[in-house]
Amino acid sequence: MAQLSLKKIEKVYPNGFKAVHGVDLDIRDGEFMVLVGPSGCAKSTLLRMIAGLESISGGELWIGGRVVNALAAKQRGIAMVFQNYALYPHMKVYDNLAFGLRLAGTPKAEVDQRVRHAAKLLEMETLLDRYPKQLSGGQAQRVAVGRAIVKKPDVFLFDEPLSNLDAKLRASMRVRLTELHRTLRDAGQPATVVYVTHDQTEAMTMGERICVLKDGVIQQVDTPTALYSRPANAFVGGFIGSPEMNIHEAALVSAGDGVVLQLGGQTLPLPAARLPAGQTGAVRVGLRPEHISAKPRPQGDSHPVPARLRFVEHMGSEVYVHFDLGTLPMTARVPAEEAGELAETGRGEACTLHLQLRRAHLFDAVSGVALG
Repeated sequence: MAQLSLKKIEKVYPNGFKAVHGVDLDIRDGEFMVLVGPSGCAKSTLLRMIAGLESISGGELWIGGRVVNALAAKQRGIAMVFQNYALYPHMKVYDNLAFGLRLAGTPKAEVDQRVRHAAKLLEMETLLDRYPKQLSGGQAQRVAVGRAIVKKPDVFLFDEPLSNLDAKLRASMRVRLTELHRTLRDAGQPATVVYVTHDQTEAMTMGERICVLKDGVIQQVDTPTALYSRPANAFVGGFIGSPEMNIHEAALVSAGDGVVLQLGGQTLPLPAARLPAGQTGAVRVGLRPEHISAKPRPQGDSHPVPARLRFVEHMGSEVYVHFDLGTLPMTARVPAEEAGELAETGRGEACTLHLQLRRAHLFDAVSGVALG
């Protein structure tokens, strides 16, 4: 049983600074939960409180059906993988994996069985006789994960473990860690994971659910798909997604029997499904880059707008088009085959783009909370 529950968790430092504000979060047994947010949002602080490396100022932390606030880190049934791997440089990989088990008095035969099982899971049997200085970054990261696996913990904690790797290696390690979690879970070994990252791409590709944090407060907890398509507020909408959602000040204005959207000097029709009942006045509108096209959509749900091109980024199969709608900077993501005319348009020249307004998100102008 490895369910993890945070109930009204707070962190207040001696100088009075409050870093974590009453966090409530339930992480299911065997779930891969990602904590994501910008630097300084307290995600690592929260992870260290779960690990027992930071004291808890208020609230209760439950692991496997027991309150662990007062328990030392080694009594909580957790294993943590740090950003810098923290391997012992004078020990071979085998001994790095075995060290914690030997310290706990685990029988020699069991130590060997666990070490070799972890090495097989992580495809590093050939590395057991090497020293850390002989390992690549990805290999060292696997050793750090293996050291956690041999402990057979109730909960795995990862604190930005891929941030020291290059982009290509990060991508491959994302896949490896995700597959490892599922392998352990399918084998019946407890594999509840809490994974901290500031990289929203990591969060979206790895997490079964994602907890988005800002200034020590949870903004939204949901699946990657739900966070992307139904953000609870403008912060989540802007943080999740790459390129980020276009979010700008706008206004809902009564026009005849309906309501129109005024954005960037343009008056735009909004589908009825996107209009919050009785809402007029200042709002913030969000539109994802892929919902702006170079050509009209065949469904007839796109609205042409005059724009002025800033520059074009060629990304291979797709193109990022940066343009101004009036005075508002916007970004579109279009398939490469649709971007031919735009690619030939000069910087500062006029062009026409098409907004898929049925995909627009409306947020409160002050609080940023999603409307409708």
